[in-house]
Amino acid sequence: QVQLVESGGGSVQPGESLRLSCAASGFAFRAHSMYWYRQAPGKERELVADIGSTGRITDYGDSVKGRFTISRDNDKNMVYLQMNSLKPEDTAVYYCNFFTGIRAYWGQGTQVTVSS
Repeated sequence: QVQLVESGGGSVQPGESLRLSCAASGFAFRAHSMYWYRQAPGKERELVADIGSTGRITDYGDSVKGRFTISRDNDKNMVYLQMNSLKPEDTAVYYCNFFTGIRAYWGQGTQVTVSS
């Protein structure tokens, strides 16, 4: 029932931009904080950004501050991640998720590859 579907990934060169989208359904989207995580092969999962239920409060991992922007549209049940000035170390699978007291819910992920 809960569905989180990421899209917008791709292959770009360093310095370029991508905009990721997460389409949410099957739960009370506007009642939840939402998160973007990423994971590269052989590395631990890393929190990229989070956004409060109304979109007023946001936070970012140190490695992406000043380059990435998280936003949401509660009327459309969408979460976005604008990624600017991309670096090779941003290469990873990016996941949209949220948490309850019981479990975490994850999308299938979208691949971002940054290389020259």
